[in-house]
Amino acid sequence: MNPDSATPVGVAEGDGIGPEITRATLRILEAAGASIEWHPVVIGQQAYEAGVATGVSDDAWDLLRRHRLLLKGPITTPQGGGYKSVNVTLRKSLGLFANVRETKSYGPYVQTRHDEMNLVIVRENEEDLYAGIEHRQTREVTQSLKLISRPGSERIVRFAFEYARAYGRRRVTCMTKDNIMKLTDGLFHKTFDAVAQEYPDIEADHLIIDIGAAKLADRPDTFDVIVTLNLYGDILSDIASQIAGSVGLGGSANVGDGVAMFEAVHGSAPDIAGQGIANPSGMLLAAVQLLVHVGQVEVAERIGNAWLRTLEDGCHTGDLYRAGSSIERVGTDGFADAVIDRIGTNPKHLAPVHYRHHDLRIELADPPQERKELRGIDVFLDWTEAGRDAGVLGQAVERAAGAVDWKLAMITNRGVKVYPDGFPETFRTDHWRCRFRPEGGAVTDFDAVLRLLGAVHGAGFDVVKTEGLYDFDGVPGYSLGQGE
Repeated sequence: MNPDSATPVGVAEGDGIGPEITRATLRILEAAGASIEWHPVVIGQQAYEAGVATGVSDDAWDLLRRHRLLLKGPITTPQGGGYKSVNVTLRKSLGLFANVRETKSYGPYVQTRHDEMNLVIVRENEEDLYAGIEHRQTREVTQSLKLISRPGSERIVRFAFEYARAYGRRRVTCMTKDNIMKLTDGLFHKTFDAVAQEYPDIEADHLIIDIGAAKLADRPDTFDVIVTLNLYGDILSDIASQIAGSVGLGGSANVGDGVAMFEAVHGSAPDIAGQGIANPSGMLLAAVQLLVHVGQVEVAERIGNAWLRTLEDGCHTGDLYRAGSSIERVGTDGFADAVIDRIGTNPKHLAPVHYRHHDLRIELADPPQERKELRGIDVFLDWTEAGRDAGVLGQAVERAAGAVDWKLAMITNRGVKVYPDGFPETFRTDHWRCRFRPEGGAVTDFDAVLRLLGAVHGAGFDVVKTEGLYDFDGVPGYSLGQGE
């Protein structure tokens, strides 16, 4: 390796089985002639134990921001409060907005029911419930905020179409739950439909996430590229890896503007750490994605084809080994040795891999200019008095609001209307949403909102949260209640 031409890359061995599979992977890359200058970085458990709640020290941040590339082993996040997931922290802090997981089946050499499976899941990596904004608002109710932005949605959708075009994929499928979450998932779906019009050479379709996940598990061969939100993408990726044969074979890329991180999709497996039996394939395939990303395509192909030949020859770690079909059961280092011995060969039966380097740059459209008007406010209360009788609550807050020229439109409990005209059968917690509208039809200034909140508080109610009801160019930017 010529140090002057080598690509500098940070490498974090990780926790549990991480050091074993990382070292095996680096041996294979070196044997294949990868021109990489590795820079060790400590993140995860060692950082947590040193008192760094994020799992990433200042020195680690400096190295990562300097080299802008990371090969990362699996990380263990300690249980209990106060600790942040290293994966989420890295992805969000470094702007790694796209998670890309290629999933293929390798039957009959890896046991699977889906021999023709070959798909890619492109997952939005920064938004959704993974924003991690949660609150305990009452004794009985907690909340987690689901945040979806237009630019975040457009960026990941464009990435999916650009990826499909670059790699000769024929179709992009969007999955959301916008029949229920009409604003958040609805925004993602609408953005997908708009962007798809710019790619007439690529088929585009949409599925509701529940039936989409069922179809993925049953007929994965019918999918090509799937693009979806953060939480759904996390779940779908593990489903796809498992039905392909093993989560242990999955590698992923986390890509941003000029920054990228590559990792195995599985966890740190502390129960088998130190035994030398872990399968390094997920980490190796992540490293292959890294090589393609930095333009070392020929080296990536040598490794990928040697890996396929190893599977064909029946040289398997314990998670893949099957008596009667596998030839040799090997450990982590033995598997790495087998791949190294086959560098320069191609598979006999599986299709050889061919990679292309593409620098996917995403340009966003200008944001829409919309008129924003405040038309009301939702006020959330913590209330348990009077046997949780919604009628008692409704009449009391109506009196308080009327004194300052507001009217109560409805009260809901966990999203179900309980006043006026609620049903006694509806279960109620101590968390109530009161929707108020100004008597004049529009909020003239924010002082009017403060007067309302003061009146509600003065009537003895505990206000725990408020949400503005905004119209955008006359279109409500909030979910309507029953009867509205």
